[in-house]
Amino acid sequence: MSDHALEGTEPTPQSGPVPHESAVQHVTGRAEYIDDSPEPAGMLHGALGLAAIACGRIVAMELGPVRAAPGVVEVITAADIPGRNDVSMPGVDDDPLLAEGRIHYHGQPVFMVVATDRTLARRAARLARIEYQAEPPILTIDEARARGARLVAPDLQLQRGDPAAALARAPRRLGGRAAVGGQEHFYLEGQVAAAFPREADEVLIHSASQHPAEVQEIVARVLGLPENGVAVQVRRMGGGFGGKESQPAIFAALAAVAARRLGLPVKLRPDRDDDMIVTGKRHEFAADYEVGFDETGRIAAVDVTLASRCGYSADLSRGVADRAVMHVDNAYYYPAVRARSQPLFTNTVSNTAFRGYGGPQGIGLAERWIEDIAYTLGLDPLEVRKRNLYGEGERSLTPYHQPVTDNIMPRVIEELERTSDYQRRRAEIIAFNAQSEFTKRGLSLIPVKFGIAYSAVFMNQGAALVSLYRDGSVHVNHGGTEMGQGIHTKMIQIAAAELGLPLSRIRVTATATDKVPNSVPTSGSLGTDLNGMAVVDALRKLKARLAAVVCPEDPAAVRFEGGQVVGPDGAAPLAEVCDRAWKARVPLSATGFYKTPQVHWDRAAGRGSPYLYFTYGASCSEVEVDTLTGEYTVLRTDILQDVGHSINRGIDLGQIEGGFMQGLGWVTTEELWWDDKGRLRTHAPSTYKIPLASDRPRVLNIALADWSVNAAPTVMRSKAVGEPPVMLALSVAGALAMACASVAGYALPPRLDLPATPERVLAEIERLRAAALREAPMEAAQ
Repeated sequence: MSDHALEGTEPTPQSGPVPHESAVQHVTGRAEYIDDSPEPAGMLHGALGLAAIACGRIVAMELGPVRAAPGVVEVITAADIPGRNDVSMPGVDDDPLLAEGRIHYHGQPVFMVVATDRTLARRAARLARIEYQAEPPILTIDEARARGARLVAPDLQLQRGDPAAALARAPRRLGGRAAVGGQEHFYLEGQVAAAFPREADEVLIHSASQHPAEVQEIVARVLGLPENGVAVQVRRMGGGFGGKESQPAIFAALAAVAARRLGLPVKLRPDRDDDMIVTGKRHEFAADYEVGFDETGRIAAVDVTLASRCGYSADLSRGVADRAVMHVDNAYYYPAVRARSQPLFTNTVSNTAFRGYGGPQGIGLAERWIEDIAYTLGLDPLEVRKRNLYGEGERSLTPYHQPVTDNIMPRVIEELERTSDYQRRRAEIIAFNAQSEFTKRGLSLIPVKFGIAYSAVFMNQGAALVSLYRDGSVHVNHGGTEMGQGIHTKMIQIAAAELGLPLSRIRVTATATDKVPNSVPTSGSLGTDLNGMAVVDALRKLKARLAAVVCPEDPAAVRFEGGQVVGPDGAAPLAEVCDRAWKARVPLSATGFYKTPQVHWDRAAGRGSPYLYFTYGASCSEVEVDTLTGEYTVLRTDILQDVGHSINRGIDLGQIEGGFMQGLGWVTTEELWWDDKGRLRTHAPSTYKIPLASDRPRVLNIALADWSVNAAPTVMRSKAVGEPPVMLALSVAGALAMACASVAGYALPPRLDLPATPERVLAEIERLRAAALREAPMEAAQ
């Protein structure tokens, strides 16, 4: 089919509220996850033996006590891997499944114990005696820079205009460094895989994975099998957030090696502590920037380098670093700009995808210099934001030279500014701060523009297999994976609208590599965009076949509605037509395929149109801060988010609220901390603080921009909704910055790095107070 074959004629989704397809199973405990599945006789359990240093060599390893421990059946080391000891991205070869000689980070898997019981396996894993020759690790961005520790991927540079000349001409200039911390995925269901040996050396993997095709590829590589010898199934996950895109291959491959070696099923579900130590996080970034602007706050030039702590292997770091650079404009036009990535090697776990995939870091850093400008000039940051929004003509060009042609951000901001009563509340907060000695409040309204598509153009594809049965019921299988975000529900709605059937007549089956091969990951908020269009393609093929059965002379005259197939000679139930088609030897299954049109990207040149469209949103948050302790409360948040034509309003609102809360954790409480030996110390719920129910804003208002129409050819003219809401939490960081700035009369730019923990808020308040006191005598003297 052509790129544009699915444009137009979009059906309307099922009217009224449509619950998540597994909602009842979730709340009753009947939704089956891998660790809930009945275990077959003889199933064994794995546990990981982890490295005790961050950098160095293994000198000697004594595993005799491990093998002799109760319940132990086998101990797997790198020497036992039948294929390649490599779970890296294709063509990179930098990520061993099990350490082999060298150790690259504290907690790196060195061996796996296989035992009759998970608890016995874990106990045995602690009995290993390993001697190391330790070396000084590289742990921070500054250390990596000083030692020239770069990853293999070349840096990305975006440039438009002459930023050096524009900076030199600018009436005002400022610069600085801003830091944005990482984040643990903290999915409710941890990493888990179960491997089942089959005949002829084949293996079946049940994996909690957002990317079953990659698990298939890597397991085949590790086992030394062709990919058709490995089948991967994913029914559902208890959360993913990017942490189950590349990382599940580690656990699936280890379980598969043991299962094939022993001829028995093997499950590997690490303890939460081990999970957090072994798996990658959101990337930490540090930006060195210089900005030129005029007295009104309008930006003339931006020059920024975004360094990221990537860990010991490439993983998905190049893509994350690229996307951060490509979102460092947020919603703002820079007349001259240079933005560069700098992905750095460190002796820490290899960081990976996380909801937003670099976008939150880039946008968060952009908001830093917006606020720097505002407080330097004594302006409301919202005014500076509005003065720098993308516009028409030349002012629509992004740093990567893609024009912003569907810009609705001015309307989004205007509507939220009005509905949140921003101006009145800001005036009241300034008055409150003037008379309140120890408690300060802040208010911030920020926009978020987010690009939708993979910049790796080949990944913009989706596939599906749809089967009609003789009774008129439907099975849909597609390449996307369900992790709670409701993709299967939307696929059911899309199929129901296309066929004119009740939702109850359609089921979505487990994602499986032997049904839909070579799928791309469910990430980037693209699951519905890609797979939904593929489902529509398959259904339209089936509809064409049935229409030819009903009316061979004029198939185009046939309609599908109300569970009926309506032709010129009358209507018949879909079941009756399917039975007629089967008896006429017409195939009742079809594959569907979709490739995103209009996207192209030249990374070397830093130019192209990597995104099919943009989503637009804005949030306004108010906080109250105790200046004696740094502790704070989010009093209210108002959100307006563009989702195009919503396929499922309830699911979309849930994604916005969940995304905002996860973003709130990222910008406030979730702090990763490694000690000077490279040991992750925030590796459990006791030491790592995700938001609690009590951290939710006391008032939370969420609205959809129902008037938005997606001009791009997406399924039902919908827009992506999974990732953009994460960045809306940056309004909380902006509100905290205003509260801090109030102690210095709003005259000094706050330097509040993320996460803005109470400790950081308190330190920034003290810094600003001291700076204000230093400047006061100088002003008096003048």
